[in-house]
This record gives sequence, C-alpha cells and structure tokens, in this order.
Amino acid sequence: MRSPIPALALVAAAALALSACSGSSSPAPSEDTDGLTPITVGVMPIVDVAAIYVGVEQGFFEEEGLDVSLELAQGGAAIVPAVVSGDYQFGFSNVTSLLLGVSNGVPIQAVSAANFTTGSDPDIGAVVVPEGSPITTAADLAGKTVAVNTLNNIGDSTVRNVVEKDGGDPAKIQFTEMGFPDMPAAIASEQVDAAWILAPHLTRAVAEGARVISWNYAETDPDLMISAYFTSTPYAAEHPEIVESFTSAMRKSLEYADANPDVTRATLDSYTEIDPEIKETMTLPRFKPDINTESVQLLADLALRYGMVDEAIDVSQLLPR
Repeated sequence: MRSPIPALALVAAAALALSACSGSSSPAPSEDTDGLTPITVGVMPIVDVAAIYVGVEQGFFEEEGLDVSLELAQGGAAIVPAVVSGDYQFGFSNVTSLLLGVSNGVPIQAVSAANFTTGSDPDIGAVVVPEGSPITTAADLAGKTVAVNTLNNIGDSTVRNVVEKDGGDPAKIQFTEMGFPDMPAAIASEQVDAAWILAPHLTRAVAEGARVISWNYAETDPDLMISAYFTSTPYAAEHPEIVESFTSAMRKSLEYADANPDVTRATLDSYTEIDPEIKETMTLPRFKPDINTESVQLLADLALRYGMVDEAIDVSQLLPR
C-alpha cells in the first residue's frame, strides 16, 4: 500500500484548485521600461539554486530579454501552487517532488536541470551516524531510526535504494521528519540513529564528529539529477519564447557557476546565512543544464518501488515538450 503523503496531497490539491480557478490561459507578458520581460522565479535559500543567482549577477537573463525577480520560499509547498496560479512564472524543486506532483495531476513541466550529485566522495548529501555508532554500512540502517527533512521524498527513496543495494531490508527503516539545521545536534546527542543531511549542514555535522556511512545520491546514480526548474504546462504552451529564453539563460548560468566555484561560493552570501568557514569548505553540487531523462526515470521507478505512488509515473508528462 502507498504510504500517506499529507503534505504532497495538500500541495497537489491546492495547485489543482488554483489551476481550475485561473483557467487555461496565463496572463500576457508585459515589458518593463528597459524592454525586458519581467518574470518571477520561486527559489529556496539553499546551495542548489546558486547558479540562478550567479546568472542574474552576470547579466545572462538580461541578455535573453528577461528581468528576473527571485522570490525565496521555504519549500515546494509554496512554490508549486504559485507557479500553477501564475504568481510565479518559474520555480525550483527537487525532481521527486515534481514527479509526485505530476502523478497527482498538477500541470507542471521541467524546463532546465538545476543541480546534480558530484557522483563521488564527497557529495552534497550523505547519511551520517554518531561517531561511536556500531552502524558501518548502509545495510545496517535496517531497523534503525533515520532522520530526513521530508517524509516520502527524494531523501528516503534514495536511502532505501542504497540500503537495498547493500543487502538490507529497506522496509525496516524507521524514518522520522526533522529539519536539516536540527540534524547535527540530533546526531551528536544520539537522538536518532542516523540522518540524511545536505550541505552546508552536512559539513557542520562531520566537523562535529558525525561519520558518513553512505553517499546516497552518488550511490543511487553517479549522474543523479537532484533538482530542476519548472513552469506550468499552460504557461509553457502559451509563452514558448519566454520559456526558451529562460532555458537559454539557465544554460549559461549553470555552466558558468560550475566553471567558477569561487564566484558561486561568494554568491551564497546574497541569499543564505551560511557560516563563512563552512561556506569555504563545503562541497558544491555539479551545475549542468541538460535534463538527465534516465535519472528522472530512475527516481520515478524508486517512488513506485517504495510505495510513494500506486501506479507508474508517466515521466514524459514532466519532461520538456
């Protein structure tokens, strides 16, 4: 049976309701005084979106005729409905959340990749345990309590995957929901047996004695596409030229951010509150523009395998048309 997904169900219901209320057509884009088309993009205060901030600073969006406003939100629960309603023209989310949205009938489609695993050690995400823990392998997580930031999402699906690949029983993992900032202390105090945690909090946890036992993103797929930028399906159909311009600007932004890590790290100061020492030492994701279709399919398969959906997700509904 499918595990309950209350947060996702609420997001899907809200997005569908907004879609029904707003009708099939989106507002016609207007130009500002500089002849640029204004767009709003919903993002989160995390490392994964650094490339779009770099791109705005470097003028890549203006080159494509776009005047970008970046709106910070705490998660997809706010971004997805705002994109569907037309309040935002584009948004950022992890791929599993987008797939689950599509499976619930939310009219969204990806337009650009956002970030990828590094594919090796170190990565931007890992499963960590207390320094003296008897847990030494992914298989040992069976029967243990593992903290994730959101239940039934990309964290627990990839953790279950590496546990199963290592010979453990993924059904026996006891996941508990916890914010990333709270995880280092929870590990240090052994409040949980393990935690799936992302940079920069991963960097802090390891500095405080936590031990990595699995790089779950990289071990699931060394070219795993973690997140993407998306728009609503009606907006993409009605404004293909703006979508094309946004995608082109994102390509320049992602390639520049990946090739210039010092610039990318410096950009983090403009929208995050990461400790300067951690900012300089933490691992950055890979920033690449092309959507990895095989990676998207893998995440869809894991969602089905581990009971997040009852039926296979039609990945083509999320991919660019």
